[in-house]
Amino acid sequence: MTSWVPGACTLPTVDQPLRQAEFDDVFAESGRCVERTADTAVRVEFEPAAAVAARLADLAMRECSCCSFFGFTLRMSDGRLLLDVEVPAAHLPVLDALAARATSAIPGARA
Repeated sequence: MTSWVPGACTLPTVDQPLRQAEFDDVFAESGRCVERTADTAVRVEFEPAAAVAARLADLAMRECSCCSFFGFTLRMSDGRLLLDVEVPAAHLPVLDALAARATSAIPGARA
């Protein structure tokens, strides 16, 4: 799979594969679909469960601490748990790689 860790990431190199694995795991275990909502934005729908929402909130907060350019919005809407991920245009390759990882991890997902 494509690595999406940007050069600007301040997470120690040894921890980067572990963080990627955390995203891969939550995509595979609870992800439902991936949607490109704009050139610089992706929406991932997850199983609408409190434990999944808590896991995503924790992961998003930790990711923003090392890659501050990410914008994460987690919300419930019409019984759906949605994670919107936005980046500045300069970080589009990172978003593309994240979307590709999510799509490949979620059974039957298409971007």
